[in-house]
Amino acid sequence: MPALPHLTTAAAEETVRSRLDKLRDARVVVTGGGGLVGSRLVALLRSAGCAVTVLDRMDAYPESGHETFGVARSGARLVVGDIRDADTVGTLLREADFVVHAAAYADVAACTRRPDIAFRANVEGTQVVLEQAARFPVRRLVLVSSASVYGNGVPGVEGPQVFREDMPLDPVSVYANGKLWAEHQTRLMLGAASGTEYAVVRYFSVYGEPQIPKPGSHSWMVPWLSLQARLGRPMRLNGGGNQVRDLVHVDDIAEATALALTEEQMAGQTVNVGTGRPTSVREVADLIAPYFPGSRRIVTPRPDGDPLGGYACVERSRELLRWQARIGVREGVDRYVRWLLETPEAMPRWLAEESGNPEEA
Repeated sequence: MPALPHLTTAAAEETVRSRLDKLRDARVVVTGGGGLVGSRLVALLRSAGCAVTVLDRMDAYPESGHETFGVARSGARLVVGDIRDADTVGTLLREADFVVHAAAYADVAACTRRPDIAFRANVEGTQVVLEQAARFPVRRLVLVSSASVYGNGVPGVEGPQVFREDMPLDPVSVYANGKLWAEHQTRLMLGAASGTEYAVVRYFSVYGEPQIPKPGSHSWMVPWLSLQARLGRPMRLNGGGNQVRDLVHVDDIAEATALALTEEQMAGQTVNVGTGRPTSVREVADLIAPYFPGSRRIVTPRPDGDPLGGYACVERSRELLRWQARIGVREGVDRYVRWLLETPEAMPRWLAEESGNPEEA
């Protein structure tokens, strides 16, 4: 597929904004809209003139995490509830034009520790949402999936792998397995026969201000490494920091997800949402270190279920979404660290009060 020409930032913003005009006055339900990605998406949809309803349990983060993300101040209607509650989900979808299903127990390490919770949230909860979307058809449901469905990619290949949407999928974690099930179940339950179109977006490694980590997680390496350096603790490089990630800024994620609601070619399709560029964990530490003179690095074991990593093939997202990520890793890390330095109250109290390093970073 020929790549689309690179757009300037101003032109790209205008193109996205003009295309999102199709959503003006649309009624959109965002499950999991209280988290980092969900709240950024809600803000974007509100700026496009949508009437947005958020369904979220609002318990994924300790202390004031959800307050930091700001969905309660977005002007969206906030319904505090569980996606496993069919009555609540059905009531909301009966009045909706579009749905973004982003709610999940969204932490690889936590899902490994508590597969029972992961099953209830990511499998049972998704089944309820799909059943209600089939019962009360909407114009389109966008399912938020994950690059974790690729696992470690093709066995025996050395170096960073490029993950293509049509390659064999081999999840290596409970979280990834749940996401792959959700993709299959969405395809089986929705489509022309149900009256609800669907589209699937596979997020790569999301980061960006005001992201904060959860206790006991090894995800979200930009905030983890930044916060450790800010506290004067060593930045922990699991497995030596040689794993690669396709780091995609939350602002870019929000744009791609919103466009997945409107682009006609996305009906029934699955696309990667990434930058198409690999970045190692060690490289991220190198970008953070200059902001914290004297910062140190230590090598720690790679956690179970933590993939070796790869990066997105972005040809399909360029073609079907007519979109490409605009924020590079250097700019994104700079924005995050500057936000952290300017917002000392964002430091999680549980992390600052720890006597040692977190279990996983």
